[in-house]
Amino acid sequence: MTRYSREPENPAKSVKARGSYLRVHFKNTREVGRAIQHMPLRRAIKFLKNVIEHKEIVPFKRFNGGVGRKAQCKQWGACQGRWPEKSADFVLQLLKNAEANAEVKSLDADHLVVDHVQVNQAPKTRRRTYRAHGRINRKCLLFTKIN
Repeated sequence: MTRYSREPENPAKSVKARGSYLRVHFKNTREVGRAIQHMPLRRAIKFLKNVIEHKEIVPFKRFNGGVGRKAQCKQWGACQGRWPEKSADFVLQLLKNAEANAEVKSLDADHLVVDHVQVNQAPKTRRRTYRAHGRINRKCLLFTKIN
């Protein structure tokens, strides 16, 4: 049994999904998670598809250093944002997994709301990269965990 960061108040009427050690940027995924929190499930799925197509934007409020200003952010009350396609795709797959879990529990997916999203950094994978003149440098691969 896996451990989640937060247990639901009514387990019979809620579903969970999680991803571990995903090869996606933590900062982008954190901002995507904040954007879809408290959205209905259908609206969150539609939002992420629109982000992939650059029709809607993800506002960057915490990790916004060097992020350009975009006019689409006005509806969020922010001025900086991006369209993180890879992060949106990973979170979209998690939402589809949660929707499938709802069907197994015989819950109506139209009434589901994204109540809790938590994005954490996973441990780094350390490797070597070989350089010219016999030198060796380290190479750290970054991963993300999503609850």
